[in-house]
Amino acid sequence: MTPLDGSAPAANADALARLTAAAATGVPCTPVRDVLGTTDIAAAYAVQQQLIADRIAGGAVLVGRKIGLTSPAVQGQLGVNQPDFGVLLDDMDVSALPEVPSGRLLQPKAEAEIAVRLGADLIDGDLDDAQIRAAVSGVAAAIEIVDSRVSNWDIQITDTVADNASSGLYVISDRWLTLDEVEPIDVTMKMWIDDELVSEGNGAACLGDPLIALGWLARTAREYGQPLVAGQVVLTGALGPMASTPPGSVVRAELSTLGTVTATFSKDK
Repeated sequence: MTPLDGSAPAANADALARLTAAAATGVPCTPVRDVLGTTDIAAAYAVQQQLIADRIAGGAVLVGRKIGLTSPAVQGQLGVNQPDFGVLLDDMDVSALPEVPSGRLLQPKAEAEIAVRLGADLIDGDLDDAQIRAAVSGVAAAIEIVDSRVSNWDIQITDTVADNASSGLYVISDRWLTLDEVEPIDVTMKMWIDDELVSEGNGAACLGDPLIALGWLARTAREYGQPLVAGQVVLTGALGPMASTPPGSVVRAELSTLGTVTATFSKDK
């Protein structure tokens, strides 16, 4: 994937400017597919790469990746029929904060997921099932707080890819297990918002198995020149439908074997 530069198409620069302004002002923008088109995924990833490069230039640190649109339920909610990936930066991890800062978000929704920590690089080799499994040093329960800079979540695949796969913030449990202790495909999930059950699912809803999703990411990220490396964290994708999280919401997700993870959103926007 080639970073944007002076020779980049005007469409890419327009999309980049819109998404950057939306993030800075908190005012969602119109869909960027009107300039990127609906099928040029490579162009959308080029926009995403420049967004991330700008964030890193501002002091953020790349700590991992997220896989999006893995669950049929979420694909159906958004009208998108293929997975994508985004980048996790250190300032997106709010696990240690007492509250999720609602003021940093535009149109947040929560998804319950399985987080994976890598103990080995996924750069060389066939990246087959055995290699993917051997690279995993731990798994944990997570809540991804997805967010869209595009108004009213009116997105198609190029919109969400360009917008860093609609990433926002995330919370990961501090209870990590090994693959000898838990099989991700067997995990069942229930998620509540303010004690109302809003989502249910299981590991099989994530591209058939969260480890299959991880393998897809490893191969795809390598194709784009951004291979996964040891120490990174991967959010492997939603296990069920996402749900809106207005200020003051309390989200609780229970993932069998992995335990419970909670995200309390600040009341102040």
